[in-house]
Amino acid sequence: MPKRSQPSSKQSAKIRVTKFDAADYLKTPTAIAAYLTEAFETNDHAYICNALDTAARAKGMGDISKATGLSRESLYKTFKETAKPEFETVRKVMNSLGVKLVAVPIDDQQKVA
Repeated sequence: MPKRSQPSSKQSAKIRVTKFDAADYLKTPTAIAAYLTEAFETNDHAYICNALDTAARAKGMGDISKATGLSRESLYKTFKETAKPEFETVRKVMNSLGVKLVAVPIDDQQKVA
């Protein structure tokens, strides 16, 4: 069996991998609205909190803080996966993101007990 040659240092290329962050892609209220809509449709509390946190980071926590009157620290705590944010806080943050909550009928197939 022939020996495999070891690649020389010139042959081996280093690949740089960075962690994916959805916040890097949420540039417009339309993109934020689509992202949050998908999160709300999961009915998963932790996932929704994470999505709200991601959208707020995309917009800039400083800007969200100024718009809502809440401290940055409070915002970070509010959207931890284990947190249970108050509706008024969620409403203020969504408003500062340029999006609103909209009620639509649930399909018979999507009804939750």
